[in-house]
Amino acid sequence: MGKYFGTDGFRGEANKVLTANSAFKVGRYLGWYYGQKHEDGRARIVIGKDTRRSSYMLEAALNAGLTSSGADAYLLHVTTTPSVSYCCRTDGFDCGIMISASHNPFYDNGIKIMRANGQKIEPEIEEQIEAYIDGKIEELPLAEREAIGNVIDYASGRNRYIGYLMTIPTRGFNGMKVGLDCSNGASWNIARSVFEALGAKVYVIGNAPDGLNINRDCGSTHMDSFRKYVTDNGLNVGFAYDGDADRCLAVDELGNEVNGDQIMYLCGKYMKEQGQLDGNTIVTTIMSNMGLYKACEAIGIRTEKTKVGDKYVAENMMANGFMIGGEQSGHIIFGKYATTGDGILTSLMILGTMLDKKLPLSMLAGEMKMYPQCLKNVVVKDKEEAQKNPAVLQAVDKVTKELGDDGRILLRASGTEPKIRVMVEAGTDEICEKCVDEVIAVIKAEGLIAE
Repeated sequence: MGKYFGTDGFRGEANKVLTANSAFKVGRYLGWYYGQKHEDGRARIVIGKDTRRSSYMLEAALNAGLTSSGADAYLLHVTTTPSVSYCCRTDGFDCGIMISASHNPFYDNGIKIMRANGQKIEPEIEEQIEAYIDGKIEELPLAEREAIGNVIDYASGRNRYIGYLMTIPTRGFNGMKVGLDCSNGASWNIARSVFEALGAKVYVIGNAPDGLNINRDCGSTHMDSFRKYVTDNGLNVGFAYDGDADRCLAVDELGNEVNGDQIMYLCGKYMKEQGQLDGNTIVTTIMSNMGLYKACEAIGIRTEKTKVGDKYVAENMMANGFMIGGEQSGHIIFGKYATTGDGILTSLMILGTMLDKKLPLSMLAGEMKMYPQCLKNVVVKDKEEAQKNPAVLQAVDKVTKELGDDGRILLRASGTEPKIRVMVEAGTDEICEKCVDEVIAVIKAEGLIAE
């Protein structure tokens, strides 16, 4: 990870870590960098944003940076991350930018940059942008006169993405009662349109963004009220998105949460039955539940593990031609249709599987047994120091030996926050929590926790 860019772009508190000046410089560099690839020096860059108040400020700063370097900025306005990815790979843009901090609170924001194929940008370019922000690269030339770039309304790109989603299901959703929690975020004016056009009776919450309520007690990171909403209204299924709708978690008809590992299992199994699981493989990260691996092994599906981050999953899938992969958090990539996680697409695939198999989600997801898991986050002074501390490593090794083949422990740094994540899977919740607390106690005793 770089100084500013983590596993999911440049992220931090708006006007504290991620400032308008930083956004301007990101735009300046991207406009100049991609402009070098065109004879006329004019790059074409598409931009989307979520509903955070600061997203409008950052969009204006990016526009100024891009156009002052001679690039044309095409604005999708409030839209989802996967819609930006879609426009990148279908409309010939040099790159795409999504302004969002995903599932983080409203006061955070982020800049995600995508290549022309819709995948996350190369680390080498991120490093160059960081160097420019820090003044380590000489000042870039400013465009003059007619070379100054344009800002272009591109809402039509968002509309074509909506139309594309509607073409994916092989049948209508007539008679299905579907709940959507749009997290007061980017999907609020998209998801309902898709499901209603496909014939579902749609019930929606989290669709009244005010700039400050994105992800607040709603969406894929706060599922309790939505689970109750699904059962209270007698819905067949519910889908909850995060702030930029690149992830989806589901709720079955009984009110049970269905996470990304369960979604990968039930969709992967169905794809295998249909002869669509190329490579007979599901790509996961190291954070996926042991239950997923055991369930896949039982039905003859291979699994591969990557580092945490959907971009690593995507890279593995594209390199090997695999068709499904993702994270427990709900970032699911369906390689036939997208190059990034897409929450709305994921919900379409789940509902399509339910209808084709004529089974409720509770039965499809219930085939996979989840191992008890405990994950706790610790805010630390220095993530690298905490991960390399000898006493901490000794504590992790002790837990590993105690668990044996019946569990596992993972200690990893957050890609976007100053936190160490301690996760244990084991036979019971009590064992999980005990092991996690043992390691956290050592982290604390070593003076590594931030005050």
